[in-house]
Parts: sequence; structure tokens; C-alpha cells
Amino acid sequence: MKLELSRVVQGCRLGVLTGLGRAGQHSLEVPGCLLYTRCGSVPHLTQDTLHTLKNLPSVTQLTLDTLAEHQEVLEEFKEGAGKFAGLHDTVLYCSLHDPATSSPTGHITNKTVSVWGSGGRIALSVAKFMALQKAVRPDLYHSMADGETWPGNVSRKRVRKSVDRTLAHLDECLLLHHRTQELAGVEVLGVVEGGDVLEERVRSARETAKRPVGGFCLDGFHSAAMDQNLRTQLIATTVKELPEDKPRLLQGVGRPDHVLSCVEVGVDLFEGFFPFQVTERGCALIFAFDIATDPEAAGTGPQAPPTARCVPEAPVDSRIVGELDDDKPEADVVENNGPGYQEDQTKMTPFEINLKDKRYRDDFGPLVEGCGCYCCRNHQRAYLHHLLMTNELLAGVLLMLHNTAHYCAFFTALRVALASDRLEHLKKRVLMGQARG
Repeated sequence: MKLELSRVVQGCRLGVLTGLGRAGQHSLEVPGCLLYTRCGSVPHLTQDTLHTLKNLPSVTQLTLDTLAEHQEVLEEFKEGAGKFAGLHDTVLYCSLHDPATSSPTGHITNKTVSVWGSGGRIALSVAKFMALQKAVRPDLYHSMADGETWPGNVSRKRVRKSVDRTLAHLDECLLLHHRTQELAGVEVLGVVEGGDVLEERVRSARETAKRPVGGFCLDGFHSAAMDQNLRTQLIATTVKELPEDKPRLLQGVGRPDHVLSCVEVGVDLFEGFFPFQVTERGCALIFAFDIATDPEAAGTGPQAPPTARCVPEAPVDSRIVGELDDDKPEADVVENNGPGYQEDQTKMTPFEINLKDKRYRDDFGPLVEGCGCYCCRNHQRAYLHHLLMTNELLAGVLLMLHNTAHYCAFFTALRVALASDRLEHLKKRVLMGQARG
């Protein structure tokens, strides 16, 4: 796996991640996103339905909290989760937690981390974690990590401990990785921790970069866990310690405005859970991102109605936090804010419309004018409203199709904007919801 950068624009890295997969036959353009799944399936969609969409990400995300309870089945199957789930011609990336769901906290020890499946908590030692990777057989995965370091709730001592644990876990994972024949050719991403303490972030990045990893996973920057300004300042300083030729994947950030801020400080890849969260709210993505002079030439630039306006967040104190009580107990953290924790899925963002609203009962236009997805080509907002009001399963299918297509098209527009030096134009379109043309 190799990151080939074609240019760096105002801190944004434009390029191609090549050599993906066991045979190295896949590539992924950056900045980009991953394809979000649960147990190897995109929620609401069959594989045939999913592949009616074009330009899908070539990397599919699997999560251990949805796979850990199936370890025995996968070990008996002996051919990996990709073939088990019918995933063909895609690169599999395995993460520890599902970025779209919350996990209880306080279940991390010096030797184990916990994931939560439908049957409850599963404690993972490094040996069990690596046995799972052997059964799943991904193309790349991030090492086991202690990520319970949330702003305002943990001490510097606890943050230091999380960095030390994560580095120790990485060393153990790498040792077992090289001894496991089934993981030959698989890439390992090192996890960078450190909470909101700048010194620990730098130390974690610097030490992780010394290990033989294929890339880096930036953890603990989740949208619900950290202010946007603080996040970008920490990331900007952290990535200076990372090599330029290896990818940086950011966990837990999906909102378009947050994505743009993080791309500007050197992030390459994002998890693709945001369309699923929007779908679960009964909403549709409609924000504008077309920067083409000729709207018809773009093909991916939907028009955003006035309801799509997104006003940037108000300025806040952007100090690097961390002056906390070092004697605070390790378990003294906010309940419900654990790895994978995200903002309340029922809370709308300014980038979407709520189709359950009665105003759409007689709106016979498509979700987004000019969108080429199956939903927008064949159905109206009024029909989606009807499906949601009658609890029809088809509502989730159509919304997931559109939201996935829209989100992937946003990343395409972002890369085009970087290539054509029009990033500021794109930011205005996304942040202010300006109509195209």
C-alpha cells in the first residue's frame, strides 16, 4: 500500500492510495471515504441494489463489534468475512467499533478492550483480537487501542495511560501479525490516541510512526466528543509527526463541514457512516457542492433549497485543553460516551431535510434536482413521505441509495475542487447552501 500525492493545496492532500488488497490491484482516491457496512452489508441495501450506484468507494469497512460474536462460524468457514458476506472485488478494512453507534464506557483494562454485540459485551485481549483478524481476513485493519479519552472527563494521567496501552497493544499486534500466515500481505494501521492533550497526541503520533505500519488511524476526534476548532488544531499538530507517504484515516467524523475542516489539516480518509445516520432519521441529504461553471457539465452537483443552509459554528475558545486533575479516577468518565460514540442519531444537521415533515406530503419534486440515483430518477419527495408515514421498508432502501450516492459525490466534488484550485468556492457552496448556476 502506497500513497501517491499529486499535489498539496492549502494543507489538503490530493492523491491516490495504490496497492490495496492482497494482490495490490485496487486503488482509492484521496480525500475519500470508506463504504460503511454492518456485518458486511450496507444497511437497507442488497448487493445488487447497492451496485446500481456508480463510483462507490473501493474500500469496505467491517467492524469487530458486529463480527466478534460470529468468530466460531468464521473460523469454521475458513475463507474470511468477505467471502462469507458475499463481498467481491472490494478491499476490506476492519475497525474495532461501529462508528454509527454508541458503546458503554468503563470496560477497558491493561490487557483488554471491549466490544458490544447483540448478545452483550465481549472482552478482547490482544490474542483474541488477532484471532478475530485471522478469522475475518481483512486487507487492512487498525491495531487494538484504548480510546476512552474524552475532553473534560479524564485526567492527563488517564490520557497518558491510554497512549501507553495503545502503543503496547500495537507492538503485540505487530508481533502476532507477522507470525500469522493468514495475515500475510495484510496492512496494519497504527492508532494515534491522546485525547485533547497536545503533548500526548504528539507523543502518540511520533512513537506510532516509528513502528512498521501501513498508515495511521486518528482516534478520539469524534464529532460529539470534541469541538471542531479544537479538533482541527490538534490534528494539524499531530499529523506533522506522521510521514507524508502514508494515509491518515480519521474515525468518527462524517458531517460535510467537519470533513472539509479536517481535510484542510491533512486528513486523507473518513468513515462513511454519515449517510446511514441521516437515513435512520428519515432524512435526505440535499446540500450543494457543485462548483462547475456549466451546471449540466458536472452531473453530480445537486441544487440545495433554502432549507439546506449550513451556517458555520460559532467561534469558541480554541485552547488546547488538558489542564485537568491528575488524581481523577480512571473510570470517572461520562456514561454513554464510549468508543464509536456519535451525536444523537435523531438530531438533524443543516445538510438534510426531514421527509416526515408534512410539508412534503404534496411535494412532487425529486429529493435533489439533477441527482442521478435511482430514487431521484423515479420517485418524489411526497412518495418518500408516504413510505415513512406508513413505516414501509422501502423508505430506508430509497433513502440509503440517495444518501450514499450524494455523500460519495461530495467527495468526488472535493477532489475536483482541489485539482482545480476551487476549494474556497466549494466550501462556500457546502457551508452556505448556495444554489448552483
